[in-house]
Amino acid sequence: MIASIGIKNKQGRSVVLLAVFASLTLAACSSKNANPAAGRPQAAAPVSVAKAAAKDMPLQIKAIGSIQAYSFVQLKAQVSGPLSGVFFHEGQDVKKGDVLFKIDPRPFEIAVRQAEAVLAKDRAQLRNAEEEVTRFTDLAGKEYVTKERYEQYRVSADVLKATVQADEAAAANARLQLDYCTIVSPVDGRTGSLMVYPGNLIRASDTTPLVVIHQIRPIYAAFSVPEQNLPLIRTYKGKGELKAEAFLNNNSTPIPGVLAFIDNGIDTTTGMVLLKAEFPNADLSFWPGQFVNMVLTLTVEKNVVVVPAPAVQTGQSGTFVLVVKDDRTVESRPVTVIRTVGEESVIGTGLKAGETVVTDGHLRAVPGGRVEIKKAL
Repeated sequence: MIASIGIKNKQGRSVVLLAVFASLTLAACSSKNANPAAGRPQAAAPVSVAKAAAKDMPLQIKAIGSIQAYSFVQLKAQVSGPLSGVFFHEGQDVKKGDVLFKIDPRPFEIAVRQAEAVLAKDRAQLRNAEEEVTRFTDLAGKEYVTKERYEQYRVSADVLKATVQADEAAAANARLQLDYCTIVSPVDGRTGSLMVYPGNLIRASDTTPLVVIHQIRPIYAAFSVPEQNLPLIRTYKGKGELKAEAFLNNNSTPIPGVLAFIDNGIDTTTGMVLLKAEFPNADLSFWPGQFVNMVLTLTVEKNVVVVPAPAVQTGQSGTFVLVVKDDRTVESRPVTVIRTVGEESVIGTGLKAGETVVTDGHLRAVPGGRVEIKKAL
């Protein structure tokens, strides 16, 4: 900047001084902004890379499930009487047909004998009546007796025949009531808490079960999936058995099973459909009420393009990957991601197997810029 300043000398004459001032502020700024490396090539950005691979990948659905007993039975008495015996311990494994409880059978044994005695009496009367009918049939044919009298004997025999049938039913019912005094396990399973003890009076009308038995070999894992997945599940289920896996925790070994049940309706409040997978549970890894991580495998897709999940980035235009070319420059490539399985993403379009993608160092890598590979997977 140039400025003129007027001053007076000692003689009073005006002198015009021309001064040229350099702007110190602009000079200082210019000196700070000067780039000594201007014109030099930009340094290569350090990155980690991996190769896109073609491999077989499972098509899976993941959910949280809960373990349910394959079946459970609430044992209740069908006859009343004092409990005379308990033949198991709480939490014991029992087999189908094992005797668990016994109710005092003496009153029912007496009822059986009474019913059988009545049956024997009526059977004797029936035999006599049938013999009478046989005799009077011949006599009526020869007209030695009236037809009316013959009909009386025949009707009496028919009545006794019906009486004997009723007696047989009564005797069978008495024996059934006696059988109910011995309560056996209807399934293989594990018993729960015992609700009664010997000496208690048991009533057939009691609503509280004597014990609850859970069948846990095999066992179910119940889980729900969104209704949008139902068409795929039904399609692949129609082609064969679907593999299901359960994880007790994130680091556990998967326990194999099969899809056994698809509910016949969708929960309208949640839009979810209930599924059940069946597991042998031979080693009792599962317990009713336990939560597990479920993985349902629908199929295995062949030769799909897969990259490590960190290689896929999301920008304003969608998902993309940085592809490293042969000359060590990078290119931003838009891709479509079908799904992510574990630490790998399945690519639908935009990438070919064998191409190199950046997995770490995206912030330093610039499309068109050079990169230095620090680590290759």
